Amino acid sequence: MYRFGLKIIVFAAFFTAAVTVSASANAGIDFNIRFFDRRIYYAETDPVYIQATITNNSPSTFRFKLADERAFSIDFDVRTATNRPLDQADSLIRKRTQYRQIFFREIAVESGESFSFVEDLRDYINLGTPGSFVVTARMYPELFRSVTAGTNPQASAASRPFIESRRLPLNIRPPVIPGPDGIPLELDVATGAVLVRERIAPDLVVDYILTARQRSQWEKFFLYLDLEAMLSRDAVRRRAWNAESEAGRRRMVEQFRRELQSSTVDGTISVIPTDYTIERTQYNNSEGTVIVLQRFRNANFTSIKRYTYFLERKDDIWMIVDYSVVNLGTE
Repeated sequence: MYRFGLKIIVFAAFFTAAVTVSASANAGIDFNIRFFDRRIYYAETDPVYIQATITNNSPSTFRFKLADERAFSIDFDVRTATNRPLDQADSLIRKRTQYRQIFFREIAVESGESFSFVEDLRDYINLGTPGSFVVTARMYPELFRSVTAGTNPQASAASRPFIESRRLPLNIRPPVIPGPDGIPLELDVATGAVLVRERIAPDLVVDYILTARQRSQWEKFFLYLDLEAMLSRDAVRRRAWNAESEAGRRRMVEQFRRELQSSTVDGTISVIPTDYTIERTQYNNSEGTVIVLQRFRNANFTSIKRYTYFLERKDDIWMIVDYSVVNLGTE
């Protein structure tokens, strides 16, 4: 976990202007980037979240300005295998070429500490073309400032002090392939192969999704979840579902999936178990239940819960349609 050395927060404003600062002021400061939620990215509109981390390896406190509009604190460069840069996002160009005030906080990172924030790469770069790319980022301690409003921001890069990150490989795939139900087919992040549901027993289905959750493999976690059935457990959603068109229902399923992944709904099914034991499995030709004892490690204790997963057999594939949870206390 990162520690934050935020000593003073100062709000201020100024108009964009030229600046020069000695690069030696940033000696011992590391700036790194990584994917915040690494997964398969497509040439569409899904976000590509990048976590940027500033680490102070110097003996002194490192202070920098962090703009409320992050486009004035960080910049991204994405290049093809032939070193051709991708175009900047139109929204980014508009932000940086307008005559505007820039509000910021002053952040202090103590020696040995780190500070992180997350940005969507699509806010900076046009990622509409599939391919393999290399991403680098630049952090501007004294903010990104163009010489004059309307000037190409790249033209004055040499006059702005920055700290550059290491390179990060990025693969953008062609638009997703819709499955028979209109929902995009799942791909294995590690291999890029299309994931296929197998004819496995109910207990193996539950073991599959729990193992996937422990490894943060979301595409595998959702493979055996019947999201339509789970979504319809709630009476309000069920009424909305019945009133929607086919396209509207697909949007509801996609939204429900995003909410599950962010734990804004049904968070108990997406919590990562420390370990689990399948206690009992019962099923007939069409329905089944799997009871699992799961442990969740917290800071000072371990909570114990008993999950009951309800499955239905659809097209000879066992799918999870519902679940219940009983709290058994802590240890």
